Amino acid sequence: MTVERDHHGFDAPAPLGHPGRAGLPQGHLTGPEVGERLPDFKLPNAHGDLIDFHRSRANGKAVVVFFRSAVW
Repeated sequence: MTVERDHHGFDAPAPLGHPGRAGLPQGHLTGPEVGERLPDFKLPNAHGDLIDFHRSRANGKAVVVFFRSAVW
């Protein structure tokens, strides 16, 4: 498999000019600001149990990361 590295240092099998590797349009909102409270949500954990984000954190700090895509 051939991969190409972009100017951010990310490697992917898609060519650099491929639409799937396009950046976000200027002014596009990418998510909440650092320190901004997230809306209430629940997601399944590795065992399939729904976890309430705010309740499980008990007002503690957290980092939430969502991957748009990944090559495994």
